[in-house]
Amino acid sequence: MEDLSLSKSYEPCRVEKKWYAFWKKQGFFHADEQKNSNPYSMVIPPPNVTGSLHMGHALNSTLQDILIRYKRMDGENTLWLPGTDHAGIATQYVVEKELGRQKKTRRSLGREKFIERIWQWKKEHGDIILGQLKRLGASCDWSRERFTMDEGLSTAVREVFVRLYEEGLIYRGDYIINWCPRCHTALSDLEVDYKESRGYFYYIHYRLTKGKKTIVVATTRPETMLGDTAVAVRPGDKRYSDLVGKEVVLPLTDRVIPIIADNYVDESFGTGALKITPAHDFNDFEVGARHNLPIIKVIDESGKMNENAGRYKGLDRFSCREKIVEDLKAQKLLKKVERYNHNIGYCYRCNDVIEPTLSKQWFIKTAPLAKPAIDAVKEGRTRIIPAVWEKTYFEWMENIRDWCISRQIWWGHQIPAWYCKKCGEITVAKVEPKACQACGGNELKQETDVLDTWFSSALWPFSTMGWPEKTKELETFYPTSVLITGFDILFFWVARMMMMGLKFMGDVPFRDVYIHALIRDAKGQKMSKSLGNVIDPLVMIEKYGTDAFRFTLAALAGQGRDIRLSEEVISGYRNFVNKIWNVSRFVFLNLTDYKGEIKTIHYNQYSLADKWILSRANRLIKTVRTALEDYRFNEAANFIYQFVWHEFCDWYVEFSKENLANTESVQRSATQQVLIEVLDIVLRILHPFMPFITEEIWQKLPGNSESIMISSFPKENNIFFNRDAEEKLEKIKEVIYHIRNIRGEMHIPPPQKVEVVLFCDNDKTRQLLEAYKQYLFQLASIKNLKYATSKTKPKVAATAIVKDIEIYIPLEGVIDFGAEEKRLGKEIAKVEKELSFIQKKLSNEDFLNKAPKKIVEKENQRNQALLEKQKKLKRSILRIKKMRDAS
Repeated sequence: MEDLSLSKSYEPCRVEKKWYAFWKKQGFFHADEQKNSNPYSMVIPPPNVTGSLHMGHALNSTLQDILIRYKRMDGENTLWLPGTDHAGIATQYVVEKELGRQKKTRRSLGREKFIERIWQWKKEHGDIILGQLKRLGASCDWSRERFTMDEGLSTAVREVFVRLYEEGLIYRGDYIINWCPRCHTALSDLEVDYKESRGYFYYIHYRLTKGKKTIVVATTRPETMLGDTAVAVRPGDKRYSDLVGKEVVLPLTDRVIPIIADNYVDESFGTGALKITPAHDFNDFEVGARHNLPIIKVIDESGKMNENAGRYKGLDRFSCREKIVEDLKAQKLLKKVERYNHNIGYCYRCNDVIEPTLSKQWFIKTAPLAKPAIDAVKEGRTRIIPAVWEKTYFEWMENIRDWCISRQIWWGHQIPAWYCKKCGEITVAKVEPKACQACGGNELKQETDVLDTWFSSALWPFSTMGWPEKTKELETFYPTSVLITGFDILFFWVARMMMMGLKFMGDVPFRDVYIHALIRDAKGQKMSKSLGNVIDPLVMIEKYGTDAFRFTLAALAGQGRDIRLSEEVISGYRNFVNKIWNVSRFVFLNLTDYKGEIKTIHYNQYSLADKWILSRANRLIKTVRTALEDYRFNEAANFIYQFVWHEFCDWYVEFSKENLANTESVQRSATQQVLIEVLDIVLRILHPFMPFITEEIWQKLPGNSESIMISSFPKENNIFFNRDAEEKLEKIKEVIYHIRNIRGEMHIPPPQKVEVVLFCDNDKTRQLLEAYKQYLFQLASIKNLKYATSKTKPKVAATAIVKDIEIYIPLEGVIDFGAEEKRLGKEIAKVEKELSFIQKKLSNEDFLNKAPKKIVEKENQRNQALLEKQKKLKRSILRIKKMRDAS
């Protein structure tokens, strides 16, 4: 007989290392593009090479791994393709900081040496997060690992750039862009974090060139006034209709600018007169273009005032603001200043204030690419789940602006464009050209800008599979089956992949997009270092084991609902892991004489409890399968939890003990086989959620070989669905539950057996209870079972009613009514003393105002719990008094 023993306690760390190494060695993660079975593929949202595993990664990767393990077990040809993103700005920032500690800069190294330095950093640190994903149990095909700047992806990037350029969809031009003065690069709209900030409205007099009249303009940024080229009012605004076409003198300068009329102006906002600064405001740029206004840039790339700012040249933009306000006051041109809260854009990397500025940049015309991506979702070729996100997707795509794809940094895909020194023309090519396409000159200089990181990421679903070559991988695995991602990159990444996939592959990049929720703390607050509420997934894995951590995330991952996470919840699911381990130990301890002879046992020889648990197990399979297909991860996890803990462990294991005690009996053999079958179902259905513990236990189950990873995911067997057995046992369970409840309320010690009297008019129910009374004796600790008539119901008894059954437990001689009344009285006095203390606290205004909110909340909860306990104790003492009086 093989060794079926399990150690007394589960050791996650040892087990996890052992089985992950085994799976990798056996090649179980590997996808086979030649295989004929139904393909199921996913690409991992590539984490930044600078990254370390955080809760968002952990949730995303856990949900992906659940799906890929489920589909792999279900016989599909699965590919989960991993990789990392070069993260242009973030990676360059990290390496520049490292250089700074050595008193060096990227410019002192030069571009070539600096890029070599980043590659070296990537080699040393870039795989950290992938190692952490392996610790999480991610079953990616690591043989296909990609990087957004590896040779194959670089080829794809150039191919796409050149094709789009040749079709007129990529262009270079002057445009107002988001500029980060600290990172020295352009940012797309999505890379700007808008935060509500306290600011001021400055009301400034602009004097008309004729007469003494002024027009007052309100602005939050007086420093940009130096670049004003007009004042705008709304057409038809009676306050200013006589001023349109006239001119004003720009304050603090001698420059004259016109007053124009434009529908963009909101006459109810501020004074209804708007300063127009085309070089430093997106909307002003559009107004300026409509009116053919000059564009004057007054702030440079470092956030300092330039030569166009006159005497303010060299000042930092914020210092300049202070100086201008001071000068306006001195010249009596500042009417008033008001506090004003408004949204300010910050760089998503360094948190510096963004400066809208005019710059020569590279852009993609997105409107022609967006339309097919909109249609694909409307036609159902790609589903967005939950569907509520479709509206957001459409709103953004239908109002999409051209995408600024150039970045003024060194780390990234250098734009494949060359400038001719002789004629100034641009040559765009896949490989470095030897001569200018326009004049044939050979003095060419490559564009120094690199592409936005999201450009290469947008090609991820097909570039990673070998495009632009027509590979077998693309033929088999594209489009991918599903993308799991967070809502924060729906536009950064998902929309752009849709546009690029449809453009270059002629098909959507994925059939489904599942948008998971955000993980918050237990109070619903966003996790942040400043709040001190960040939970480190690696610490949780070390403390509670990967399986408990993964299962927690899945159990909380409801569609369209943010996750409230605490360490206590993870600890609770660690108890579930221990429960699985302990029930498995119970099964194995009862298999020492198991010979596998069940094939000779007929279904009719199974006990009612055996039939019940087999029916429930098969219903579980059906519900879990449906939930996983619908991306309802939390429901699948909770179905499993309820079945394992409450039906299998709490009930069936207890029911099974009597049959197991009958050695050399058919019933023992039948129950042994049911235990094996149900445990096998539990382990296989749990494997996608808890890969490690399930493998460790499954390996010891009789008849198993290779790995649970490549075993089949359970399929429901209709033969075992038995509604009759379920209904019968549910009724018996209810009776047992209520007997146990009475015992608990009456403080009858567990070892003390009691007499139970049942009253039931329904013959069928009575026959059921009589036929299976052994379950009542076994699980309710009773010594005698009687049936009463309406005239013989015991008077001095604790009672409960279950549908058509009345349960009585005679208490004379079982408990001392006087002693119990005294005990309850003392308990009530103790509770009331505690209540008095807490309620005094809660009525104290000082406590409520000064104590931390968490403490006040805790006291309120304690107050409610004590009130409930007081109510219950008073009910119990009244009950005892009545029985004492009746005895």
